[in-house]
Amino acid sequence: MGTAKQDGATKVEAEPTMAMNIEAVVMPVADVDRALSFYQGLGWRLDADFEAGPEFRIVQLTPPGSGCSIQFGRGVTSAAAGSSQGTYLVVKDLDQARARLISQGAKVSEVFHRVYETGTQEQVNGPHPHGLSYQSYATFSDPDGNGWLLQEVRERQPGR
Repeated sequence: MGTAKQDGATKVEAEPTMAMNIEAVVMPVADVDRALSFYQGLGWRLDADFEAGPEFRIVQLTPPGSGCSIQFGRGVTSAAAGSSQGTYLVVKDLDQARARLISQGAKVSEVFHRVYETGTQEQVNGPHPHGLSYQSYATFSDPDGNGWLLQEVRERQPGR
């Protein structure tokens, strides 16, 4: 199977041997009920809430329209509460997503974009000046400090 670079992406020229999907991402939390309340308050669908004694409980929620869920609970991960950072939440309209999340109680940052003119990444206030997909962001955190990165993708790159 050969590959070729195109616009920074790997183009696969042959069919994959098997499909692989990310189905769930673990969010380490300190208080399961507080996290459940927060994410349900954002309008995320509750898929599961199973408890098997005092040492194990797993909760799964899915953001609206997402094919990937989050999981948290007791006995689910040894990672420190709040240690998940930079999990992407892709949206078509960043301003609309920000407004909705704020109305649902999330503390969302102002919109920003990134520039790389000095050889390092700099964060600049405001959306990307040309409105390009993949270039405008905002952030928010859950009550434990797990950090989310909202990314606006109005039009996907070919093949994605």
